[in-house]
Amino acid sequence: MPPSSAAPPWANQSHARELEFVLLGFAHVPSLRPMLSVLFLAAFLLTLLGNTLIVLLTSLDPGLRAPMYFFLRHLGLVEICFSLDVAPRLLVTLLRPGRGLSPTSCALQLLLVLSCVTSECLLLTVMAWDRFLAICRPLHYGAIMSLRLCHLLATTCWLSGAPVSLVFTIWLFNFPFCGPRGIRHFFCDIAPLLSLVCADTRVFEASVFVATVLIMIVPVCLIVMSYTRILAAVLWMPSASGRHKALSTCASHLIVVILFYGTTGVIHLRPKASYSPESKQVVSLSYTMVTPMLNPLIYSLRNKEFKAALGRVFLQRRSTFTL
Repeated sequence: MPPSSAAPPWANQSHARELEFVLLGFAHVPSLRPMLSVLFLAAFLLTLLGNTLIVLLTSLDPGLRAPMYFFLRHLGLVEICFSLDVAPRLLVTLLRPGRGLSPTSCALQLLLVLSCVTSECLLLTVMAWDRFLAICRPLHYGAIMSLRLCHLLATTCWLSGAPVSLVFTIWLFNFPFCGPRGIRHFFCDIAPLLSLVCADTRVFEASVFVATVLIMIVPVCLIVMSYTRILAAVLWMPSASGRHKALSTCASHLIVVILFYGTTGVIHLRPKASYSPESKQVVSLSYTMVTPMLNPLIYSLRNKEFKAALGRVFLQRRSTFTL
C-alpha cells in the first residue's frame, strides 16, 4: 500500500499559523506592558461609561431634545463602537503578546475602524452646521432642523462610512503579503499593513489620499467656514452674556474637532510617511483611546443643561426606586 501523501495535522496548523498576522503594539517597551494594560483598561471602561451615560441621558431626559443633543447621542454611539473595535484587541496584544490574528479578523477590524472614522468626521461636520444655524439663523433654525432632517443626516453619517471602508479593505487585502507578518501597531490600520505588501501600491495610496481629502479635509474646511460665520455673528451680538452663551456652546465641539482631526490627519494623509511605527502608535492613541474617553468629559463639564439633566434623571430614578 503506497504511503499517504496527506500532510500531518500539525503541518496544516503550522501553515495556517504562517498566514496569521501578529500585532506588535508596544513591543518596544515590554517592561511597560502591565502598566499600559491597566491604563488602557481604565480608559476603555471610562469611555464606555461616559459615552453610554451621554446616550442614555439624551434619550431619557426631555430637556435634551434639541438637535445638538441628538447628534451628540450619535457621536457617543460611534465612540462606543470605535472603542469596542480597538480596545479589546489592544488589551489582548498587551496581555498575550504574539497571539495570532487571522486575515479575516484583521480585515474586519480595519473595516470597522475606517467606517467609524468616516462617520465621526461627518458627524462633527453636521454638528458644526447645526451650531451655525442655531446662532446665525435662529429664526429659521426650528423650521430647518426638523426631526426628519436630523434622522436623515444621522443615517447618512452612519451609512457613508460603509462603502468607503469596504472598498479600501477589500482592495488592500487583495494585495500579496510577504515576509514576516508582524504588524507594528496595536490594531490593523492601512499604514502598517501597507509595509507588509510586496506589490506596487502607488494607485492605492493615491486613492487613499483622495478619499482622506474628501472625508477629512473637506469637512474641516466646512467646519472652519461655519465657525468663521459664527464668530462674526457673535461679535455683532450686543450683550456680553449672549456672546458668552453662544461661544460656550461651540467651545466643546471645537476642542473635540481639534483633537480628532489633528491626529487622524497626520496618520491617514500620508500612510507611508517616514514617521517611525512607534510615533504612529502614540499618535493613533489620541483618536482611538484618548478622544473617545475625553468626549463625555468635554461635553458634560462645559454644559449646564447636561449637568441639570443628569441631576433630574438621577432624582427621578431614585424616587422611582423609593416608591
